[in-house]
Amino acid sequence: MAVKISNPGLSQLDEQCIWTIRFLSMDGVEKAKSGHPGMPMGMAPAAYVLWTKYMRYNPANPNWLNRDRFVLSAGHGSMLLYSLLYLTGYDMSLEQLKLFRQWGSKTPGHPEYGHTPGVEVTTGPLGQGISNSVGMAIAGKYLAERYNKDGLNLFDYKIYVIAGDGCLEEGVSSEACSLAGHLGLDNLIVIYDDNHITIDGKTDLSFTEDRTKRFEAYGWHVEIVGGDGNDMQSFEQALKKCQTVKDKPCMIQLRTHIGYGSPKFQDTHTAHGAPLGEDEIKQIKINFGWDPAKSFVVPDEVLKHTMQQKPKGAALEQKWNELFNKYKADYPDLAKEIEDALAGRLSIDIDKLLPKFEPDMEKGIATRSAQQKVLDAIMPQMPLVLGGSADLTPSNNTRWKAAEDFQKNKRTGRYLRFGVREHAMGAILNGINVNGLCRAFGGTFFVFSDYMRPALRMAALSKYPTIFVFTHDSIGLGEDGPTHQPVEHLASLRAMPNMLVIRPCDANETAQAWKFALNYKSGPISLCLTRQTLPVLDRNKYPSACNLTKGAYAMIKQDRADVLIIATGSEVAIALAASEKLIADGVKVQLVNMPCWELFEKQDNAYKDSVLPPSVKARVAVEAGVKFGWERWIGDKGQFIGMRGFGASAPYKELYKQYGITADAVMAAAKKAML
Repeated sequence: MAVKISNPGLSQLDEQCIWTIRFLSMDGVEKAKSGHPGMPMGMAPAAYVLWTKYMRYNPANPNWLNRDRFVLSAGHGSMLLYSLLYLTGYDMSLEQLKLFRQWGSKTPGHPEYGHTPGVEVTTGPLGQGISNSVGMAIAGKYLAERYNKDGLNLFDYKIYVIAGDGCLEEGVSSEACSLAGHLGLDNLIVIYDDNHITIDGKTDLSFTEDRTKRFEAYGWHVEIVGGDGNDMQSFEQALKKCQTVKDKPCMIQLRTHIGYGSPKFQDTHTAHGAPLGEDEIKQIKINFGWDPAKSFVVPDEVLKHTMQQKPKGAALEQKWNELFNKYKADYPDLAKEIEDALAGRLSIDIDKLLPKFEPDMEKGIATRSAQQKVLDAIMPQMPLVLGGSADLTPSNNTRWKAAEDFQKNKRTGRYLRFGVREHAMGAILNGINVNGLCRAFGGTFFVFSDYMRPALRMAALSKYPTIFVFTHDSIGLGEDGPTHQPVEHLASLRAMPNMLVIRPCDANETAQAWKFALNYKSGPISLCLTRQTLPVLDRNKYPSACNLTKGAYAMIKQDRADVLIIATGSEVAIALAASEKLIADGVKVQLVNMPCWELFEKQDNAYKDSVLPPSVKARVAVEAGVKFGWERWIGDKGQFIGMRGFGASAPYKELYKQYGITADAVMAAAKKAML
């Protein structure tokens, strides 16, 4: 096949491979009548060079531990990634490329983690991918420091990212890249697709800052490659330089042209988000020596060349496996840590480590404080769990006594200082949690979960096993006032599919919540903890805190109850006081503690009916949040004791009194429900 050479520095075979990627991307978008062809057309040369000459991976095992990671942060250009996965031998067929954006295909509109082999993270909202990559780089640095020995470097992989103008404009990338620079993550290389176009038009409509100086100010090393995106000699020189830079993450600012090669749409916003049209694609194929009548063409010599990545990758992994076997013989305990983590096993008996809190109905302890005691006990024995806070460490109680900070000069540290960067923290945690070995948690005030909503949603959508710690979980935080008092947040997170929201009622449930979270690998968990002290319940009198794993259980069980009272978290003690007074008055009360709606929904019907007997119509719910969603458990006619607006600035006991979240109010509601 005759091919027009765009760059004399490339061979004709290289050029064929690059145009194969371009046309597969164009044809896939055109067949779907939907998608983003422009970015793959501009970035195909750099992506091809990266994937065939520099990245280390094994298409037969996308989860090989020491593979280089590739993140397409500009996820709208997904046909670029899908084409590369097909050409290099991943579990991706040409037929799947033809099914781009169709039901049941492996080629959705944006890359999805766990759905398509070879996709490292879900990159839909711009800025998430580049921010995830910072977490991936942190995990890589930690693993290298913990496990690598002289002559036995188990972990030396790099994280490569393709990001666009949109990724750099979103605020989350500023937060994450600032932290990456501070931490000196030299295993992170970002290729910035500088094509000067966004959906609205040219970037100079709104984005005129000097990106080079911006990233240099963050502490990054920056290489600039001009031209039209085809000068691969200069790109390779920049890439080689970045691979040798120490103590700084790197960015290659690569000038490209969106829709490269399109006579009509090159350098226009039209090429960003719409098919080029059959006539335009035919014209491009004619101009570059391809048959305009054929689609999804992959020349034999191209496939033979790109498929060399399969034996190359297999050899790389085989060599690593041999290295690991030697490592295992020399360092059996460390090797076991790796194997246990890879198998999803905890290397410890966590039950023996968890603190047991003695009953204390008077003084009590805040669940955030109980959490710190739990972390003090378990974290020294859990070397692959990292944790941190968004500049609220003394308030979140997320730092354990023996913790050391992870810093540029302290890679063995496991405590992450995220700074006032909640959004980046969420995305970075997600990046750590897709590492395959590490787990990570991060804390902030519950109300600030608003800042990290996209990262929470990506964790839930992608089933990342991220542990989000949210303290100050209600008006119980008191004097800081309504700006800091979450009222709608429980309802908001409960509305998110696959997010487990756990609100323990006392210290022992907090311990059980952490045990459950560390064993749970099927998705994210939000732990909602109090600032104010709560009684520590007498578990000889009331059921074991281990029942938390069922999502809900009867604290007080009654046959043929007159009324059901359901509470969560800090309001369980209030409901308990009301229940005991009602029982003393002759009312048959079944008191239900419901720390996690989602876990309760997973129980069988027999258990659910035993906790919430359908025959009991009189129901009261008690929670210091809004009512939204509680109709599921109490029906339209049930009584709700909680918030109907925002909070106020006052001591927390006064707030509970003023908003009617009291034992007397619960008693009155129960009597009303029974009428």
